[in-house]
Amino acid sequence: MAERGGLISTQELAGLLGQTDLRVYDCTTYLDYQPEGSGVPYLVVPGKRTFAEGHIPGADFLDLQGEFSDQTTELRFMMPGIAQLEAAFGRHGVGNDSRLVLYSIGTAMWATRFWWMLQSLGFDALVLDGGLDKWKAEGRAIETGPAKGYPPATFAAKPKPGLFIDRRETQKASTNRSTVVVNALGPQFHKGLEPSRYGRPGRIPGSVNVPAATLIDAQAKTFLPPDEVAPKFAAQGVTKDKRVVAYCGGGISATIDLFQLYRLGYDDITLYDGSMGEWAKDESLPIETD
Repeated sequence: MAERGGLISTQELAGLLGQTDLRVYDCTTYLDYQPEGSGVPYLVVPGKRTFAEGHIPGADFLDLQGEFSDQTTELRFMMPGIAQLEAAFGRHGVGNDSRLVLYSIGTAMWATRFWWMLQSLGFDALVLDGGLDKWKAEGRAIETGPAKGYPPATFAAKPKPGLFIDRRETQKASTNRSTVVVNALGPQFHKGLEPSRYGRPGRIPGSVNVPAATLIDAQAKTFLPPDEVAPKFAAQGVTKDKRVVAYCGGGISATIDLFQLYRLGYDDITLYDGSMGEWAKDESLPIETD
């Protein structure tokens, strides 16, 4: 149904709607940015309103911060325990034999975050290329109203270790010549030229910059093809003989980099889950600026 990297086109998905094993999920979250000095960079708003206003027929909604993140930390969107994820996916009708298609509105990063989480659970999901934006632009069918949901299922994870790492492992990786640490934030944040919502401006020392925004077609909201993406990583010294650690502000947009690296055939790739939301606040960790 899709090449490695788990992309599915709107046309392919339209042809699959109604199949009994298909599960389609809107993963959209919105960030309500708060004034500087408020102590929190943003409030998390699940995309239930925009889901009700229009979604792919039959789709269900997944609330990333609500059901699929660690509730015991102040950091947003942190990967929770496996039992929590198995239960949550099961409640939403995901079984081990389901075919999953994930999409989001405006940006693919919410869908790729769920894709990466599922990868770590040993499950290959698909991401809808262009998301709901492309689906609607093509005049395809839309359903309104709250989620009806799928019948509950049993989801048994087959965890793959190493797809999420913490700040200590990231600090160690940043000084390892066989590892390259990739910042998915925009260049102004990478260079520390603008105030950071997360704390100290700047980057993890030694990290290179491949902004997630440069890996997507801004107009069509689709993923740039591998032959356009490969030179962007190569220019920053990202090669298949090195381990790649990706990070961003909150462990979300970096999953676009990971998704594109996966499509390019990279195997040794991981996410620093805490990202700058954790790093910038921890004065014991070094930070670098231009």
